[in-house]
Amino acid sequence: MIERFRLDGTTPVWTFACADAQIEKRIWMEPGANTTYVRYALLRGSAPATLALKAVVNYRDFHASTHAGGWRMAVDAIPHGLRVTAYDGARPFAVLAEGTAAAPAHEWYLRYGLAREAERGLDAVDDNLHAGTLRIALAPGASVTVVLSSEDAPSLDGAAAWARRIAHESDVLARWRTAQPAGAPGWVDRLALAADQFVVRRPLTADPGAMSVIAGYHWFGDWGRDTMVSLPGLCLCTGRAEVARHILTTFARFVDQGMLPNVFPDSGEKPEYNTADAALWYFEAVRAYHAATQDAGLVKALFPVLADMIGWHVKGTRYGIGVDAADGLLRAGEPGVQVTWMDAVVGDRVVTPRTGKPVEINALWYNALRAMSSLARVAGQHDATWDQMAGRAAAGFDRFWNEAAGACHDVIDGPAGADPTLRPNQIFAVSLPRARSRRSGSDGWSIPARASS
Repeated sequence: MIERFRLDGTTPVWTFACADAQIEKRIWMEPGANTTYVRYALLRGSAPATLALKAVVNYRDFHASTHAGGWRMAVDAIPHGLRVTAYDGARPFAVLAEGTAAAPAHEWYLRYGLAREAERGLDAVDDNLHAGTLRIALAPGASVTVVLSSEDAPSLDGAAAWARRIAHESDVLARWRTAQPAGAPGWVDRLALAADQFVVRRPLTADPGAMSVIAGYHWFGDWGRDTMVSLPGLCLCTGRAEVARHILTTFARFVDQGMLPNVFPDSGEKPEYNTADAALWYFEAVRAYHAATQDAGLVKALFPVLADMIGWHVKGTRYGIGVDAADGLLRAGEPGVQVTWMDAVVGDRVVTPRTGKPVEINALWYNALRAMSSLARVAGQHDATWDQMAGRAAAGFDRFWNEAAGACHDVIDGPAGADPTLRPNQIFAVSLPRARSRRSGSDGWSIPARASS
């Protein structure tokens, strides 16, 4: 039975009782590697205990589910455990415990229920393979660490692996405590540790130190928009500016026709460039990075990329994204395509059509132009063009105001004219650093006072 559950940093820890034996189980991951450690410790007992640990495995994308059928994985006994190869060409993974022999098996356990998939109306049944059993004898006070890894040569030293985990989290907390504002409550330490779990390595051939951000566990990988929106909070507020720097340089490598990928490519896949705001959020992330670090070197290195991005938006890029010369605002979208964050599509139906000039896209566009003007000065590339473009966008933005509703239109110049629907998108017009109304005393466009009250 479970006596207790707790967290040790980010590591879940269970305490089990069986007769007079008490067993502790903890699970953690190796920072920067595809390796998980599971440690069992016999905290007390009048006699040694034998653990029979069944390795139940799967091999699939996180969006998929497995239906076994006649699928037969290759399960091989190797020193200290098992190696599993799901099919020819699949990446092998291992289940290991130092000094332990394992008995291979091949028995499918069928019809695991997946509650969240069921809630979402997805395939909610999954099959998993019992690939083998490890039998481990533990004396009172002793422990054993099981290693689950797809790396070529994972360390089997559980004590050293746990020390590395502690050192990593201690470093995260040390950086946060150096950066944290006075009076921050102690429980924010846990948020700083949680934030670290979203930052991942994305090694590239040309840049082994490349990094990214996971948009959300467990259904999402890394997305351009989500990465740039979250970068200041995950990295700059937590005192990890060097991580932010790696992320910004990583994504700069994937800018194409002025756009940032919506979905960051996995190995062998092409990026998907189908979002209007990811590139605009990139400008805000670079601005926030410089404000926090005063690192002019990175601004100078990225400036040609930033200038090219603006250039593509002026002349027009994919999916109708481009500047309207008539008012300086940014239009976006084509029939059947959704390029804002409200991007749900069911079959061929766009759930929330927003083709035209969306309000938050233009708040971000103005913010990007003002950021570009400031960054150009840092890079020694000042050009009055950026301020002129920003001024035109600011004047054009007055067209969003809907006097009858006392709020902004959600979209203007759409196929059916203006969309007066009240949506939270307009909050960006008063919240972005360089896109506040003049009521707040900034250099933004003139929105009637009621829009910012």
